[in-house]
Amino acid sequence: MNERINTLKGKLIVSCQALPDEPLHSSYIMGRMALAAKVGGAGGIRANTKKDIREIQSMVDLPIIGIVKRDYPDSVVHITPTMREIDELIEAGPDIIALEATDDLRPGGMALETFYRQIREKYPDIVLMADCSTVDEAVKADEMGFDFIGTTMVGYTKQSRDDHIDKDDFKILRTILGKVKHPVIAEGNINTPEKARRVIELGAFCVVVGSIITRPQLITKSFVEALECEQV
Repeated sequence: MNERINTLKGKLIVSCQALPDEPLHSSYIMGRMALAAKVGGAGGIRANTKKDIREIQSMVDLPIIGIVKRDYPDSVVHITPTMREIDELIEAGPDIIALEATDDLRPGGMALETFYRQIREKYPDIVLMADCSTVDEAVKADEMGFDFIGTTMVGYTKQSRDDHIDKDDFKILRTILGKVKHPVIAEGNINTPEKARRVIELGAFCVVVGSIITRPQLITKSFVEALECEQV
């Protein structure tokens, strides 16, 4: 692992993403969001699409986890699902490339193991992060050789729908940490400073926080819903 990526240890990575149907969808805005995160002390950024990554790189000199979210009609996998997205990310040059590493088949019916081999054959030196949803998926990704194991998809797949990242004092994270040899990045519904601190205490390499920092429409909604409940 290179020195630049090592600076992420124990740090906060802010996920600066806005999809096309969201109010802040704009590479310009994501670049400024990343700058705001840096001013606040973030150690790194997670970003979606080659265009956003390049804009962010022009604004901050922080390590970046890059992804491309794209939907395909024959698969539920949407985080860096095919070699097309890998090629796009290589052009942008993030420090780490993350991809959905669940048991679900990728577009074209491709298994994760096959896709992983294809990536390593074409780009043997890139740093890869596995976005997993279960302990078994994390162990499998670790055995394949992913450089980082992430909890990104916990609660977002059919096989993990009953799980929550913070359930039983982050039991799923603690279990993964005890079973894998590669560093683990805690991510997914870590929505308070206390939770972020706790996952680092438990041994996570670093922590990714997104919506509670960078999606104002969701933050606003939480306040509105609290007020509505009070009025009832």
